[in-house]
Amino acid sequence: MRVEGISTLVTGGASGLGLGTATRLAKAGARVVIADLPRSRGAQVADELGDNVRFVPTDVTSEQQLHAAIEVAREAGPLRALVHCAGIGHAIRVVGRDGEPGDLPAFEQVVRVNLIGSYNALRLGAAAMAAGEPVDGERGAIVLTASVAAFEGQIGQIAYTASKAGVVGMTIVAARDLASKHIRVNTIAPGLMDTPLFDSLRDDVKQSLAASIPNPQRFGTTDEYAQTAQFLIENAYVNGETIRIDGAIRMAPR
Repeated sequence: MRVEGISTLVTGGASGLGLGTATRLAKAGARVVIADLPRSRGAQVADELGDNVRFVPTDVTSEQQLHAAIEVAREAGPLRALVHCAGIGHAIRVVGRDGEPGDLPAFEQVVRVNLIGSYNALRLGAAAMAAGEPVDGERGAIVLTASVAAFEGQIGQIAYTASKAGVVGMTIVAARDLASKHIRVNTIAPGLMDTPLFDSLRDDVKQSLAASIPNPQRFGTTDEYAQTAQFLIENAYVNGETIRIDGAIRMAPR
């Protein structure tokens, strides 16, 4: 399924991996709806990317708001692709340095946004795709976002790892669930990517992190993520897979 001319939805599309994806899909000729928080740069990004890009303020944990974003995407034609990039992270330990139990509300928030938000996007996006007619045997393709932390979570990543491991676990099940609808589901698990998450780090810290990546020894780019997302949309035989893009890094405990 080529992205040119299709209607797509990108959650978290106002920054980071989502911005890279929205930019690449728009340049490839897709009609793109960016779903991101009201306080995001979504409206400005949509203006910058051109007439085929729209912004809908969206909290991905809200059924009503995410459904509204999907309906805007469907105004441009049947929804054919959804790339779900929205997510958060908090540093949480099982037991804190002060000896107190880890923060349960913070753990719940990360799981709610990253895992429940992914399921919300998955189910609503798939339902919209299922209502369309197949093209070349496909109704649509969904790309979720996990992390290498799903496999090698570091100290302080208990909530983030739990949420992203859940996304990885959902992938094959979702692909099987949706096979009869002719909808594919895949997941990307990025490593260290050049996103705003690392903007606050000193240059020497960034260099040290980059040196830990076997090859190439640098952070991944948002366009490299987007390139993978486009591949997963367009290649009809890739289904139920989680693809790491991480320069062969395997995360150390800290």
